[in-house]
Amino acid sequence: MARPRPSLHLDQTLALLADPYRHISHLCEEASSDAVETHFMLKQTTCLRGRDAAQVFYDEDHISRAGAMPAPIRRTLVGEGGVQGLDGDPHRARKRLFMSLMSPTRVTQLGELFEAEWARAEAAWAEAHEIVLYDAIQPVLTRAVCAWAGVPVEPGEEGQRVSQLRALFDAAGSRGPRHLWSRHARRQVDAWLASIVEQIREGQLSPGKETAAHVWASARDEAGELLPPKIAAVELANVLRPTVATSVYIVFVAHAVHAHPQAADRAVSDPVFRRAFVQEVRRFYPFFPAVIGRVRAPFDWRGHAFPEGRQVVLDLYGTNHDPAVWDNPGQFRPDRFLAGDENPFGFIPQGGGDHLAGHRCPGEWIVIELMQRAFELLGRTDYRLPEQDLEIDFRRLPALPKSGFRMAVLREPTAGGGA
Repeated sequence: MARPRPSLHLDQTLALLADPYRHISHLCEEASSDAVETHFMLKQTTCLRGRDAAQVFYDEDHISRAGAMPAPIRRTLVGEGGVQGLDGDPHRARKRLFMSLMSPTRVTQLGELFEAEWARAEAAWAEAHEIVLYDAIQPVLTRAVCAWAGVPVEPGEEGQRVSQLRALFDAAGSRGPRHLWSRHARRQVDAWLASIVEQIREGQLSPGKETAAHVWASARDEAGELLPPKIAAVELANVLRPTVATSVYIVFVAHAVHAHPQAADRAVSDPVFRRAFVQEVRRFYPFFPAVIGRVRAPFDWRGHAFPEGRQVVLDLYGTNHDPAVWDNPGQFRPDRFLAGDENPFGFIPQGGGDHLAGHRCPGEWIVIELMQRAFELLGRTDYRLPEQDLEIDFRRLPALPKSGFRMAVLREPTAGGGA
């Protein structure tokens, strides 16, 4: 049955919440344009899709991020006062601090901690016999990133911290009680990490100078003053929360291994193809659906007027599946990344543009490292997949297989790994 044609005159908020990853592309396809004027959250909005549109969106002369993010997302996912809501010099100054954490040596160290925590968890997974990978991997990631970031987790509070960090990304886009839980979790996480910052400043804790906890406890604003503890806590959470959110991508790595066994087999023995496999997972599968900005100064683009203050939404998932950018975008083809041509505006699973000057996520190297390690670890873990529904639920935010990817983990590892 044909899908009904949407009316661009109607507010698209409910439709976007119902199908957060595909609705903007549907609007663009119906209008035969990469720019569509409509309404979102009762505001006149221009929705954009595609490489050229992304280049416009990430041009700070055109689009500002400051104050543009909807309050429900700002108060849960990214926190108040964080780097995502800054522009210009303040944004670049904060970004430099994030980038200072991303040296190859430090990224490798986080990967090694993740691998050690996976090994520690595997016995418990086998004891349980069956796990849901999305749930089981989050304590592993939390322990690894907290140790790496210099954030102590007190005995007995690990489950609480895992649950709170998960709520920041798993429930942020929800409505009703789950969104309220996410708001509560944000307050708890900010208070926890602000306390860590204050203890470091008072000399009660001494994490290594290379750690995120030390970097943010020592961070200063443009006037040379230490960041308020709450703001430093928000930025420290912007290291922990996205790392735990990599659980979504790790589930998709496992899904791709199951759904595309020939490509997975090649990736086992070919490190270059393994990285391409991981990049194709990031392109092909849904992660974050869209980003939002506001027009800084009036401009025109492809026959559309962008008046000052206009709300603009860029479709990340749709750009990663734009047939004008990607050949047969609905096919899973890792070989498309073998040439290393990862256009900063055409390939935007975690934002576009330049890492240092723009709003592209500085943690991409961490995500790639953890995904590659997860691929190798899945190959060394003996598991079987019970009967389940592995269809991707695009109406969920974040999207996941409907079953969450259930695995029956066996006690004795085998060289062949999972199947």
